[in-house]
Amino acid sequence: MKQYGVNELRKMFLEFFESKGHLAMKSFSLVPHNDNSLLLINSGMAPLKPYFTGQEIPPRNRVTTCQKCIRTGDIENVGKTARHGTFFEMLGNFSFGDYFKQEAIAWTWEFLTKVVGLDPDRLYPSVYLDDDEAFEIWEKEIGIPADRIFRFGKEDNFWEHGAGPCGPCSEVYYDRGEEYGCGKPGCTVGCDCDRYMEVWNDVFTQFESDGKGNYEELEHKNIDTGMGLERLAVVVQGVDSIFDVDTLQALRNKVCEFANVTYKESEETDVSIRLITDHIRSATFMISDGIMPTNEGRGYVLRRLIRRAARHGRLLGIEDGFLAKLCESVIEGSRDGYPELEEKRDFIIKVLAQEEDKFSKTIDQGLHILEEMMQEMKENNEKTLSGEHAFKLYDTYGFPLDLTKEILEEEDFNVDEEGFKASMEEQRQKARKARKVTNYMGADVTVYESIDPSITSKFVGYETLNHSSAITVLTTEEELVEALADGETGTVIVEETPFYATSGGQVADTGIIRRGNNEFVVEDTVKLLGGKIGHIGKVTKGMFKVGDLVELSVDAGKRQATAKNHSATHLLQKALRTVLGTHVEQAGSFVNGDRLRFDFTHFSALTPEELAKVEAIVNEKIAENLPVQTQIMTLEEAKKTGAMALFGEKYGDSVRVVRMGDFSTELCGGTHVANTGTISAFKILSETGIAAGVRRIEALTANGVFHYYDELEENLAEAARIVKTTPASLTVKLNHLMAEMKALQSENESLKAKLAQDSLGDVMDQVQEIKGVKLLAVKVDDVDMNGLRDLGDQLKDKLGEGVIVLASAKEGKVNLVAMATDTALSKGAHAGNLIKGIASLVGGGGGGRPNMAQAGGKNPDGIEAAIQETAKVLEAQIK
Repeated sequence: MKQYGVNELRKMFLEFFESKGHLAMKSFSLVPHNDNSLLLINSGMAPLKPYFTGQEIPPRNRVTTCQKCIRTGDIENVGKTARHGTFFEMLGNFSFGDYFKQEAIAWTWEFLTKVVGLDPDRLYPSVYLDDDEAFEIWEKEIGIPADRIFRFGKEDNFWEHGAGPCGPCSEVYYDRGEEYGCGKPGCTVGCDCDRYMEVWNDVFTQFESDGKGNYEELEHKNIDTGMGLERLAVVVQGVDSIFDVDTLQALRNKVCEFANVTYKESEETDVSIRLITDHIRSATFMISDGIMPTNEGRGYVLRRLIRRAARHGRLLGIEDGFLAKLCESVIEGSRDGYPELEEKRDFIIKVLAQEEDKFSKTIDQGLHILEEMMQEMKENNEKTLSGEHAFKLYDTYGFPLDLTKEILEEEDFNVDEEGFKASMEEQRQKARKARKVTNYMGADVTVYESIDPSITSKFVGYETLNHSSAITVLTTEEELVEALADGETGTVIVEETPFYATSGGQVADTGIIRRGNNEFVVEDTVKLLGGKIGHIGKVTKGMFKVGDLVELSVDAGKRQATAKNHSATHLLQKALRTVLGTHVEQAGSFVNGDRLRFDFTHFSALTPEELAKVEAIVNEKIAENLPVQTQIMTLEEAKKTGAMALFGEKYGDSVRVVRMGDFSTELCGGTHVANTGTISAFKILSETGIAAGVRRIEALTANGVFHYYDELEENLAEAARIVKTTPASLTVKLNHLMAEMKALQSENESLKAKLAQDSLGDVMDQVQEIKGVKLLAVKVDDVDMNGLRDLGDQLKDKLGEGVIVLASAKEGKVNLVAMATDTALSKGAHAGNLIKGIASLVGGGGGGRPNMAQAGGKNPDGIEAAIQETAKVLEAQIK
């Protein structure tokens, strides 16, 4: 059996199922989209749930993927065993109401035995206890003897999670040999030892469960296959564990190189080696998907992995900053399957370097303090670290509770977790009471927390932009006050306001609050706790007092322009779903009076044709002058209308549904136009990717579009003036100029080549013979790299067979070129290695192919030495 590498196996699997009519899809991001039940993607089928549930139509009824996954349930065991890991790749083939058991089992067997070449006699299938259909396929169609097919119960061979689609499984086990067995009599498939390793799992989703033990046959049955790539590689490569397969072994060896240790010499050392090897893979992939180290959620998982790896690096004696270097090996080993690693290389390195540096600044001090705490516990015969001490380590030295627990467990101690939580809460309470005003524009500022909780505000801005109401609260930046005078900055709260507060991606209204001749300019409007709305700004005339009846006037022009942009985002979302598919979900937005920005889930850049279609649909709906109607209803009623909800948003019992004709229906609390015709026009400015699986469109509406085209016309006219023509004739003129420029460049190159040749003179008398191979190594004055290559080609024609090396100094820099003919190559000459051998003499480096290579340098004074060295380097190459 050939020992295929991890990258080969991944490619083989995907290509095999492509040959069976499957669409090979790229791995989805580790960040779940449209699924708030998961913190991180933990299986191959997780990102495909909408296709299985029917919420979305799959791009094809047969799909295959290699999905990156992270599971942290056994994180404490990572490193301690060779089995556990947090990051893994899951190979999968999926059928959405297409093929079923017969094809799935046949292809399982074909891939394992024919494509990969596993010994059929070492493969053992299992089926669910009552799945006679699968048993017969294995026995009668595949030809496996009945005594080698194992029937297991629900716990092992039936996939279900509460109510919903479910079904039996069929797994395939590989016998790794007696040396991996437990040695107990009767050890066979299903034993917990390492002898029989599961390498494939076909899930046959054929029932709908009500969660109470009742199962109904599904009309459209599905296949969900899962197979760990690293596990398969263990079997194929005949190694002991996932840490011994080619890609992880290379990474593991790099850890050993950094630490100057040898694997499998010390179990204590091995734990750290394995842990670092696993965690740096996870961290690298997580960062490439846009996850950043934080103190909560998936960001905390990342921070925990980085800090565990950093600490174990120290245990091995590795210097600071090694994780940022080590991730390069992860990228090198996996970039073929995951090009995003290469694309995000600099970003990944930067994030790891910053996080490790942040941790290293406090870890030494923290470890010293923890050691003192443990020593004190030993002296007092105590086994539990107090919550106060654990919190001190967290608060002062950045030790996550998990890290403290891990270090304590190594010394057979534990920690008072409840006490830790109590200390955390106490600190939060103190911070609230003592906090100074640090962000006046935010909602979480001490002065606002002092407001009577019973005070609230009502938004009336859907119906009017001008409204009278009484002031209930006035504040400065630091305290509640009874009055605000001319020139003072503060916040005004009233009973009812037409001002829209920033939310849902829509910027706040601005405007004026008046009382007679007194004026307060509203610069921002914010939502505060308890349903209060704060108008932040400055008194420009007179004085305002609590209890005053005031006139609130919203800037109508800005509100209307913002409403046009907001309504356009609704049309845009529906147009995107129409053109790209129903997987498109809003992932964020920003609308103000000038432009709109819309973020959405999609996994590739839009083509010019797709963008044009989207823009055309939005403009069509604007031209149709669709009525924009709003309605308050329950969330359940809203769902029945098909209203789009923002993923991750929490909604109350009553929601506001915004409907634009029969085209768009969304839940939205923002302000909108009365009909789509008011938007006038829509123009997409840009479409870019902002994170894995998230794209961003920026666009203009109404006057913004007209200003855009006015500016475009001005620029066009200016360009035409510069080249002395009219805008209508600009293209023709530019084509003429480009043709002239091309001719001049060609003439220039010819002259440069001639000058280079003239400056070189007749150099054929400088040809040397090195072990039967001709060598021409000469210096040329003031020639760039392109000129050297052209000159080398000409001299090669004159030389016939042999090696040419040219060096030139131009503008203080050195250019080197080496060329070798076929005959010279056959005798051992190698242009790339030749360049490497002499480039250091000119203060540079480089390389290339055997027949042609080049290098740059910073030391023109070394050219003569480099030319002299050429003969020695070539002589060493010739056989």
